[in-house]
Amino acid sequence: MKYDVIIIGAGSAGSVLATRLSEDPNRSVLLLEAGPDYPSFEQIPDDVKYGYNTARAVSGPHMWGYRAKARPEHDNTFHLPRGKVIGGSSAVNGQVWLRAVPEDFDNWVNWGNNEWSFQEIMPYLNRIENDLDFGGDFHGNEGPIPVRRHKREEWLPTQEAFYRACIEAGLPHCDDMNDPDSTGVGPRPMNNVDGVRMSAAITYLDLARHRLNLTIRAGVTVRRILFEGTKAVAVEVDSGEDRFAIEGGRIILSGGAIASPQLLMLSGVGPRGHLEGLGIPVVHDLPGVGQNLRDHPLVALQFRVRQEYLDDPDTPWSQVALRYTSEGSLTRNDMQVLPGWFADAQGEAPDAAAGMRMAPALENATTAGQLRLTANDPYVQPDLSYNYLDDPGDRARMREAVRLCVGLSQSSAFSGIITEMVSPTGADLASDDALDAWMLRNVSTQQHSSGTCKMGPMEDPLAVVDQYCRVYGVSNLNVIDASVMPDVVRANTNVTTLMIAERLSDWIREGKV
Repeated sequence: MKYDVIIIGAGSAGSVLATRLSEDPNRSVLLLEAGPDYPSFEQIPDDVKYGYNTARAVSGPHMWGYRAKARPEHDNTFHLPRGKVIGGSSAVNGQVWLRAVPEDFDNWVNWGNNEWSFQEIMPYLNRIENDLDFGGDFHGNEGPIPVRRHKREEWLPTQEAFYRACIEAGLPHCDDMNDPDSTGVGPRPMNNVDGVRMSAAITYLDLARHRLNLTIRAGVTVRRILFEGTKAVAVEVDSGEDRFAIEGGRIILSGGAIASPQLLMLSGVGPRGHLEGLGIPVVHDLPGVGQNLRDHPLVALQFRVRQEYLDDPDTPWSQVALRYTSEGSLTRNDMQVLPGWFADAQGEAPDAAAGMRMAPALENATTAGQLRLTANDPYVQPDLSYNYLDDPGDRARMREAVRLCVGLSQSSAFSGIITEMVSPTGADLASDDALDAWMLRNVSTQQHSSGTCKMGPMEDPLAVVDQYCRVYGVSNLNVIDASVMPDVVRANTNVTTLMIAERLSDWIREGKV
């Protein structure tokens, strides 16, 4: 059978695209996902359904199990959470519903993507959400995904203490982190209601499951996209013991920042020398595929707290957060600090005797990493090298953030709660060089990989897609997911990914793409 549209990957972007494109009953849509499907709420297992226990999700059974390298000079790797289930990473993430700052989209325009100004994308940000706390021009109240903030009377003692420590340090209060001009400390917007993770599968895809023109197939691994010349015409898949091809009038890659560039290269679209070295016939030489691997590098300070303040892992892991601009920075809100109980990069909970972490994350790191194939095989993980904190300016900003967190931990707000700082040690804080060494050993991910199929004009040597998400050099093929972001936005990336899919859905339906 031939489908009008084949969507590869049922994560945030794929779920939106399948739902919106199947609204036309005359368009047949096939949605493919390598992981399992749970078509009813009752069937969803706890690690997907309930969103507060991040250790359960980070190391759970619905993950791809990627390992990544933070620094080229260190052998240690970290766990890179990516969801392998209908709903993708939106079904296993931390549910932080944070919008990018308007300046992020101004940058996209300045880099040659004039359709992506903040004014242009604002209606789509509103379309995807139902904000239960705020209305007005900058919030949606009719979208499929509910958004709420924990009321102050619900905050855990460690969260309340972090908030008061920030205020005592002179940092501003922020009621609404999704206001375009917001900064400071306050409640985090979350797409979690009564402990349930409001994934793209629950909110978007469930709207469309009944449609006869939408076919959802889980447990299907796409091996490669098939071309006639440079025209994408089909996908080769494994389903159980069977291997076969499925034809599509349009093929959309929505596998995310890891799987989408991996599949492009397995299909012969990517850097010629790299593909030829693996015996992959080259369909189109596209050097930017897998380059520009962007993320938010994060380091976690760890503290012991009194026994009565040890948080239950099934309570909200982070109810408040801080966004601020580092000293001398030319970019607003370039830092984010997360307090609370959460799993580390190895998927482990804090040590039994240590009940709290503060984790500063650099929201617009200067340097990028890269993704490369290690085999001509979709079942073999690509090499993921992030090159975190390579830039001296990035290290300086992170040092400042670590020292800020140390100061916050010593605030009177934490008196009687924190008993000791476990890491970094006093020796690690003794000098900039010592602190840099600690950061480079401990830097990890905020789980916001993006940029590996960069959107940009044709003259950009790293661009993989144009601003309409059409892959350069081939036809009938789009990439629509977090991989097309020119740079990682200064926020958790799920909202921006959903917005991109909503906008492209309109363009496809209008025949613009």
